[in-house]
Amino acid sequence: MQLTGDRFTSETASFGNDLSTLPNFPAEIRAPAGTLPGVSSFQLHFADHDILTPGDAPDVLVAMNPAALRANLADVPRGGEIIVNTDEFAKRAMAKVGWDVSPLEDGTLEGYRVHPVPLTTLTLEALKEFGLTRKEAERSKNMFALGLLSWMYHRPTEGTESFLRRKFAKRPVIAEANVAAFRAGWNFGETTEDFAVSYEVAPAVSAFPAGTYRNISGNLALSLGLVAAGERAGLPLYLGSYPITPASDILHELSKHKNFGVRTFQAEDEIAGIGAALGAAFGGSLAVTTTSGPGVALKSETIGLAVSLELPLVVVDIQRGGPSTGLPTKTEQADLLQAMFGRNGEAPVPVIAPRTPGDCFDAALEAARIALTYRTPVFLLSDGYLANGSEPWRVPETGELPDLRTPFATGPNHTLADGSEVFWPYKRDPETLARPWAVPGTPGLEHRIGGIEKQDGTGNISYDPANHEHMVRTRQAKTDSIQVPDLTVDDPGGTARVLVLGWGSTYGPITAAVRRLRKDGRAIAQAHLRHLNPFPANLGTVLASYDKVIVPEMNLGQLSLLLRARYLTPVHAHTQINGMPFKAAQLADALKEATDA
Repeated sequence: MQLTGDRFTSETASFGNDLSTLPNFPAEIRAPAGTLPGVSSFQLHFADHDILTPGDAPDVLVAMNPAALRANLADVPRGGEIIVNTDEFAKRAMAKVGWDVSPLEDGTLEGYRVHPVPLTTLTLEALKEFGLTRKEAERSKNMFALGLLSWMYHRPTEGTESFLRRKFAKRPVIAEANVAAFRAGWNFGETTEDFAVSYEVAPAVSAFPAGTYRNISGNLALSLGLVAAGERAGLPLYLGSYPITPASDILHELSKHKNFGVRTFQAEDEIAGIGAALGAAFGGSLAVTTTSGPGVALKSETIGLAVSLELPLVVVDIQRGGPSTGLPTKTEQADLLQAMFGRNGEAPVPVIAPRTPGDCFDAALEAARIALTYRTPVFLLSDGYLANGSEPWRVPETGELPDLRTPFATGPNHTLADGSEVFWPYKRDPETLARPWAVPGTPGLEHRIGGIEKQDGTGNISYDPANHEHMVRTRQAKTDSIQVPDLTVDDPGGTARVLVLGWGSTYGPITAAVRRLRKDGRAIAQAHLRHLNPFPANLGTVLASYDKVIVPEMNLGQLSLLLRARYLTPVHAHTQINGMPFKAAQLADALKEATDA
């Protein structure tokens, strides 16, 4: 079903619609087939105008088996269309999900427009000339369903047929069988009398500025952003990583770009991955490590080492449901406090968060800018919703990208009392407080590194209490002095007394909910944080400008906790921790109650 959804999404993007997706699949590699925990789904919302979320409720549900129907039926509004693969509704399959009687016969589906389609039978009939086994032929029923949906929504077909032939190029019979099943589904929609209506959604011309667009997922956008950062910095990009859901796609993607000087190292564990990345940073590379929450826990000591060494390192955390293994394939925003404080000692680290899949590209560039300019590890907090979701993305011109070139130290930078010139590895830039970046092997720039505290300036090991306090306060001051843009507030009328403040992937649902309230005539302001450490300089002033501040987030109120502590502002947390993104309608209702209170 993920392949089916990806193909429908690609054709929709090429047609020019705005879109947003929500892939949803089990954590187990081989989830129990036909059971509720084993259901894999793909939700797509597309339109001829600007949209922000995958939609609260699907207008059409394709249920390939009883488990799929039972798991998703509650999301479909009354009057919605349900396409059911009737071949799968045998007693044994229904018993797995607790149905003694078929829901197709007992009135469960009253109020819906039901289309019973024997998908398996029709697929086998369409492929009987290919000489495939029954099991091989049955695997193509998802392409039959895709063909039917492509007919219903007037989607292009050429791209999918070309994709199938490329994907199965080494097995031409399988390729042509899938193409035949896809065409059979389209023809079924064209000829059957069960589907009286098809739908045509025009391109979203007014939603996009002029440019070249492509469909992109968050992980792909983040990967390309890192490649672009390496190019704009003029540095080799090095990724030290260990596979972990949902961050592994970044490792897969970056491994394809050796032609851009990208080097990827799949380590034996999380600690080795970040250790190699930090070594690459010491050696003069733009260094990155990717992981999720459990991996951050293992990497925490080395992140602290990077803080002490003051070397640039981008730590990408694709957040997922926790704690421990938790919900590996579900989304959550619960690593914010871990990113802020999850290290021993005073070890401040800048934190930024993208807000949409496409924005992951820009967030990667910003993380690299901060890391290189200020010589510090930087957290980039994405999440499973952004990582796997997709949207149209305008490919930027090279000239639009920031110049990230950073000079290396090339010679002595300090003069001693006797007039001799030496290199001090911790002599700082007075504006950024960054120490010089000296590549190993540069003559005369030999210096000591390691986790024991260093003397400011000389870099010699120091146990002096006053020096330690000075170094701790200096590292904190360096983080606090990072230049980030002021927070922009969207308050059209300028009369709102309630502010909705979000961060990360809550941007889409919050914006959709705010639009609903404004359409009803309510004055409500919205702002969204990208920089979480340090906060924008004007954040305190913004918070004080409103009578009530509401912070929706997918945790138990972690940003709210930070804001209350920093600004002594009684912000109101609206939280959800069910592994799924907010629904716009539910969030709008909650905001409406909050504004009325």
